[in-house]
Amino acid sequence: MAELITRIQELRRARKMSQSELAEAVGIRRETLSHLENGKYNPSLRLAMDIAKVFGLQVEDVFQFAEDED
Repeated sequence: MAELITRIQELRRARKMSQSELAEAVGIRRETLSHLENGKYNPSLRLAMDIAKVFGLQVEDVFQFAEDED
C-alpha cells in the first residue's frame, strides 16, 4: 500500500506561514492541517488542489506517494 508524503509543513515554514493562516486560507480547521502534516489524514482531491494553489504549485509538487516495497 502506498503512503502519502506531504511537503505542506516545509512549504508553509518557508513562507513563514502559521498552521492557522494556511488552514484559514483553504477553509479547514488548524487541527485538520496538523493531521495532514503528520500523515494522519489524507486530503480530498479538492483540498489537495486548494493547498497547492496557495503555494502556487501543482498537487504533485505538494503531495507524493511512496510505495511500500513488500
